Amino acid sequence: MGVSGFMRAVRITEHGGREVLELTEVAVPVLQAGEVLVQVGAVALNNTDLWTREGAYGRPGDPRAKSGWRGPIDFPRIQGADVAGRVAAVGAGVEGSLIGRRVVVDPAIYDSEGPDANPVGLMGSERDGGYAEYLAAPVERVHDVTESPLTDDQLAALPTAYGTALGMIERGGLREGETALVSGASGGVGLALVQIARARGARVIAISSGLKVDAVREAGAHEVIDRAGDVAEQIPAAAPEGIDVALDVVAGELVSDGLPLLREGGRWVIAGALGGYDVTFDVRRLYLHNAQVVGSSMHTPAHFDLLMDMARRAEVQPVIAATYPLEEAARAQEELSRRGHVGKIVMRP
Repeated sequence: MGVSGFMRAVRITEHGGREVLELTEVAVPVLQAGEVLVQVGAVALNNTDLWTREGAYGRPGDPRAKSGWRGPIDFPRIQGADVAGRVAAVGAGVEGSLIGRRVVVDPAIYDSEGPDANPVGLMGSERDGGYAEYLAAPVERVHDVTESPLTDDQLAALPTAYGTALGMIERGGLREGETALVSGASGGVGLALVQIARARGARVIAISSGLKVDAVREAGAHEVIDRAGDVAEQIPAAAPEGIDVALDVVAGELVSDGLPLLREGGRWVIAGALGGYDVTFDVRRLYLHNAQVVGSSMHTPAHFDLLMDMARRAEVQPVIAATYPLEEAARAQEELSRRGHVGKIVMRP
């Protein structure tokens, strides 16, 4: 069974500002063996959309080179990593019973088979994404969430933000009773970190702007530090015995200022660089205190399976900040870049 014809999509043909986003009409993807066609119900925006469009990821040995998430982009490229929808058709070798099922797509392209594979590519960068009416995806990356009480908007908010958050928490080994520091706590990944860390039984200290404190507390933070003040001075007051695990999407000066505040055997997990990627810190604070700095890029297949189980049981509740139609992709990305919102911005085709 197949869906033929054309569809609306938003794509980029080069790196640049919001002006390079073009609404166009393209052919509905032709399914290969082992693929399914998903009719997109909602697609959530991420910082990866902005950085990929701008080419801001750099390359090994050349941090200022224009690049997608993991290298040069094969233009034109349909953006959008986070998709929820329904299966509209299946390719050869895929069970027809999937048609009509409600699904979430794992956006990662992995380096190998197996539950602990590493993501080395991303939907919307290394292959076409969900800024469109339809999307083709490998069947093993399509997760049936038909029974979930979450809305399509909430389900679309999960893959990158909550997948990244869960990957950070798993790689950082956060345990019940430990104290977690969450930077960028009002953003999509930040709110996910607060919710999941609180559900794990951790004490959560969050860093956010003063205008967003209430929303971050509502998500589960025990204490909220105002980033407008001296964060390094406020952390000891909120966590006098130190931090066990820092869950950091900001980096920059926060790393050098915050590392001395880790407890013995503490872990500093980094999954973003909103505050800058050029970081200097005192390595003595690592080896003398058996601390670790951990890089965390999205999730593994095992992490994503765990996230989908949480979604089916509605154990997380993504906050939706705003919704836009597909034709207003540029406006939606503009709102994302201003960072005045709390939660996730979503588009509906």
